[in-house]
Amino acid sequence: MSLHFEASFDSLRTYSAPEWFRDAKFGIWSHWGPQSVPMFGDWYARNMYIEGTPQYEYHLRHYGHPSKFGYKDICALWKAEKFDPDALMAKYHKAGARYLMTQGTHHDHFFNYDSKLNRMNSVNVGPGKDILALWKTAADKYGLRFGISEHLGASFSWWRVNKGCDKFGPYAGVPYDGNDPAYQDFYHANQEHGTENPGDFNPWYTGNKAFREYWLNCVNEMIDRFEPDLLYSDGVLPFGDHWMANQGSIDERDYELGLKAVARLYNTSIEKHGENQAVYLQKDRRKEIFSVGVLDIEKSQLPGIMPDPWHTDTCIGNWFYDVRDPYKRPEQIIEMLVDIISKNGVMLLNILQRPDGTIDDEAEFILEKLAGWFEVNSEAVYGTRPWRTFGEGDTRVKIDGFTEEKTDWNRSDFRFTQKDGAVYAFALGAAPGEALVLRSFAEMEVKSVELLGVGAVPFRHEFGLLTVQLPEKLPSICANVLKIR
Repeated sequence: MSLHFEASFDSLRTYSAPEWFRDAKFGIWSHWGPQSVPMFGDWYARNMYIEGTPQYEYHLRHYGHPSKFGYKDICALWKAEKFDPDALMAKYHKAGARYLMTQGTHHDHFFNYDSKLNRMNSVNVGPGKDILALWKTAADKYGLRFGISEHLGASFSWWRVNKGCDKFGPYAGVPYDGNDPAYQDFYHANQEHGTENPGDFNPWYTGNKAFREYWLNCVNEMIDRFEPDLLYSDGVLPFGDHWMANQGSIDERDYELGLKAVARLYNTSIEKHGENQAVYLQKDRRKEIFSVGVLDIEKSQLPGIMPDPWHTDTCIGNWFYDVRDPYKRPEQIIEMLVDIISKNGVMLLNILQRPDGTIDDEAEFILEKLAGWFEVNSEAVYGTRPWRTFGEGDTRVKIDGFTEEKTDWNRSDFRFTQKDGAVYAFALGAAPGEALVLRSFAEMEVKSVELLGVGAVPFRHEFGLLTVQLPEKLPSICANVLKIR
């Protein structure tokens, strides 16, 4: 393969996000794997080995002590017996998604495809299915771009706790099954990281050279096998030593393997399409780092319009299926999307799957409401770009890492996008029958105003104010859209 990008910052900083990504705006994530089996939330594979955590207590009382029944045994229970990617993809496409993110591997080091590098994968253990291949076939059928998330870089140090043992109780001193010599390839020979104070360490960093090389080989395998349109690394560009770092000197040698992976992703896309159509997503906010791809912000966002497109990922509940967690309401999800795209962002939403591969009634309800909203308002989303301002009104989304509260919008709050000479104003706090007042069009000539899903609506444009009369019945559950020319 001839190289079009070199594995260096100088070369990769010439990257720009493809137009399809800027047009798509909304994707759905299948953040799914063996950790869904207990239906007890995210990071189960780690916390089941930390005495005293809720997941440890659940595991002890439901499955048995982790010296006898470990995570490898959880993996064997995952069957995905009702997994129907084609049916799910039809729902996701109807609900507005224009790209799909799948999980290649989480920190648990279990691979969701037929890997030649890791025997603990979904073909050899558990489902007996190549999950990623099935997803890709369904995505191709419905015209969705295909992405893979890899969370492997953290795995070596994140999973050090499986080498520990209980400090008290009937199993005090009995080693967990992570010490089993027969499974060191899965659980990692990571004894160098120790097991004390499991919360007091950086889980996204390891200096182990052999593991770093293994990471690159695995990511190359994913790229070569699936030629993804998106690749998501859950952390900084490997192997930077700061999680979400905003400062500190940059030594290109620390990022050598990460740069190689990104260059391979882009060059593979160039060979396939004649130009790069791939997107690399990672979480270091330093411009020197995220300029080689697209900045991703997990469960949060940005306060204003960014010059370059950016990405955020969120979920309807927990990251893995969790019987304890309530779901976001559809209105909140839609309002989040609107606020994000007004600022040049793109949003990825995780739809939780049960261990058998199905989604529950609450997730079905969310998808149905999203589908209804997109049916009316999709032209204000797809293919749009930010306007001269992202919005008006005093209400702002709370930006505090991993905090997603429902915003209390009022009738003065709008968010804007533009396309083909029209400005789209999303009315975030509007009620049926009221008159809306917009101040952002004071020095512009307004020729027409439509309410998407209804048609032309009465308006006045005088004294610097655009006043629009809404009908007594609104077409959408929230974020109704005025199309202003």
